[in-house]
Amino acid sequence: MLKVWFLVFIVLSNGFSSTGQDMHNSTVPDVVNIGALFNYNTTFGRTVKIAIRAALEELNANPSILGKTHLNVILQEDSKYRGFLSISEVLQVATKHTVAIIGPQSAVTAHVISHIANELQVPLLSFSALDPTLSSLQFPFFIRTSHSDLYVMTAIADFVDYYGWKDVIAFYVDDDSGRNGIEALGDKLAEKRCRISYKAPMSPEPTDEEITNVLVQVALAESRVIVVHVNIFLGRKVFDIAKSLGMMGSGYVWLATTFLSGILEMNTPFPAGFTNNIQGVITFRVYTPDSELKRRFASKWKNLTQGETANDPLGLSALGLYAYDTVYALAHALDAFFKQGNRITFSKDPKLSLLHGDNLGLDTLNIFNEGNLLRRSIYEVNMTGVTGTFRYTSDRDLVNPSYEIMNVVGTGFRSIGYWSNYSGLSVDPPEALSSKPANNSRAGKMLRPVIWPGDTTKKPRGWVFPNNGRLLKIGVPKSISYHEFVSQVPGTDTFEGFCIEVFLAAVNLLPYAVPYKFIPFGDDHSNPSATELVRLITTGEFDGAVGDITITTERTKMVDFTQPYIESGLVVVAPVKKTDSNAWAFLAPFTPMMWAVTAIFFLFVGAVVWILEHRVNDDFRGPPKQQIVTTLWFSFSTMFFSQKENTVSTLGRFVLIIWLFVVLIVNSSYTASLTSILTVQQLSSPIKGIESLVNGKDPIGYTQGSFAKNYLIEEIGINESRLVALNTPEEAANALKKGPHDGGICAYIDERAYMELFLSTRPFHETLR
Repeated sequence: MLKVWFLVFIVLSNGFSSTGQDMHNSTVPDVVNIGALFNYNTTFGRTVKIAIRAALEELNANPSILGKTHLNVILQEDSKYRGFLSISEVLQVATKHTVAIIGPQSAVTAHVISHIANELQVPLLSFSALDPTLSSLQFPFFIRTSHSDLYVMTAIADFVDYYGWKDVIAFYVDDDSGRNGIEALGDKLAEKRCRISYKAPMSPEPTDEEITNVLVQVALAESRVIVVHVNIFLGRKVFDIAKSLGMMGSGYVWLATTFLSGILEMNTPFPAGFTNNIQGVITFRVYTPDSELKRRFASKWKNLTQGETANDPLGLSALGLYAYDTVYALAHALDAFFKQGNRITFSKDPKLSLLHGDNLGLDTLNIFNEGNLLRRSIYEVNMTGVTGTFRYTSDRDLVNPSYEIMNVVGTGFRSIGYWSNYSGLSVDPPEALSSKPANNSRAGKMLRPVIWPGDTTKKPRGWVFPNNGRLLKIGVPKSISYHEFVSQVPGTDTFEGFCIEVFLAAVNLLPYAVPYKFIPFGDDHSNPSATELVRLITTGEFDGAVGDITITTERTKMVDFTQPYIESGLVVVAPVKKTDSNAWAFLAPFTPMMWAVTAIFFLFVGAVVWILEHRVNDDFRGPPKQQIVTTLWFSFSTMFFSQKENTVSTLGRFVLIIWLFVVLIVNSSYTASLTSILTVQQLSSPIKGIESLVNGKDPIGYTQGSFAKNYLIEEIGINESRLVALNTPEEAANALKKGPHDGGICAYIDERAYMELFLSTRPFHETLR
């Protein structure tokens, strides 16, 4: 009897230990249920379903993984994929004792049902919900099996920086995925000292009219670099409307995230006219390295899709590859889970059990007791799949995020390069650079030529002057003198002149738009004060100023100046007189004092040579009269190096050598000065420079509004009563002709640039600097 009861106990124990989910005597079940939550009536959903089924067929036929345990997938239709309405569908999957759920399709749904996954401790594996914030610690059971949008936004930021653009426009769907993706883009652009200058959100289910209105606002903005971050269902419509608005032509830069590359891949080969409205668009495709596994799966894809699509072919995309690898990663995790001696058990959620009498049936939901262990096993997976190395980092992200940069051209698309978080932008595939030292310098980045919208290879400037932006108020002095530098075109609000041309050239070189408006400053009767114009910038009346404004110490204390583009400095212009040559012109090279000193030296040298030579040299002997004549002749003949008398004493020869060298210098100077006097027109003026003006008492002219007045008074010390204000170059020329004694001026002082222009048309004056 005791043996009978013992056998009964054994039988009951085995019965109670079974959970009812096909468990056998060991801890490894015969069948493990997993869920898949997608909209299978779309191209996206059909691609995922085919890839998941293909992976399951291979796994269930391969005993090397999971042994005799089969995976059973519950394909739950997520027809809403809009968050709250998807809750009922994920609950239906959860009631069937699923140990993991693949999906959902959108980040919006993922945000909602991740809370359910946390409560039931069921891992949620998604390769299409790419919102970076889903990787937060708030959602420990959300496991992303592809790369988040953080990396594609980093790639776009590097691409924008590579071409030197500074501002971009973000066009996106205003949902969790769109907002958080664009937020990541803004952070990555800020690291490159770039920014999102305008955000253009639209509702998750926009009408054509709403899309049109948003695109019109984009067209009115200054930036022409547009980053499009929408889902695959809206992508084609956005570009079709943009084409109808004329926004796919020259000057525009369209950067599409992975949604567009997904559309292109799933619709390969393209039907006629498929790419007409996206010519020149740049899109980023998740890069998967070439391998034998990938080629084998790609060759099977055509057979797998037969019967699953109506008439249109279904191309193999990165979504299909990651769906396939997700199933394999889950299978490897379950295999490790079981080999560690773990079992699958479920228990009632005590929190849900408290909800008595509810009509939602929540009390039927069970907690997966070993969910944390399976989650840990998934993060420990290290395999090689069709997408390459499948392994997680310590940050719960897959290793080696990389993208291929595609340019839509003609009836297809072409690769212009790659991006990876290790090597940045490059024309070489990431795996070719992984073994080399990282080179993140700007010089090390390179891409192939791009054919931009409008069928041009010339890099777009990336901005235009906006129609809806605030205009900078640029003050321009309305001078009545020297219109060559700046002047207002009569009857218009435009300005012209050298300073305006420099300003426009600088603006055109900027990588971003600077909307501005010229505002005249002055009364058309006199030259305005440049210092007052500068002061008005500090008060906010003007945002800046353009014109012939000299940089002075006083003005630099009020505003910042650009680098000077004209040589500055004050110049003195004075009337001159022409000096004619005469018969005594040969005496002009030397002053009377110079002539006297030269003659005295000739006599002195002759006397010295006579003293040293007359005792030993017969040429210097004789009667006193003869010796005097000989000495004078010898001395003056050295001027022409024609002396006949020889020197025999050592000291005499030494003196003669030194003297002949001095004579050579004197002759050369005399010859050069005389030649200049006889060949060059000689001009003379009583004004030799600033010193002459300071010591004189005659009137001095200056241009009204110039800083020269304050400089002459405060720095030079000239009395203000001597200064005469002149408005135009004609007034200055007339005042110089009259002279100081006939109501004119003795000199005219102004800046170098003005004086060079003044003298270029008035050759009868000369500058004295």
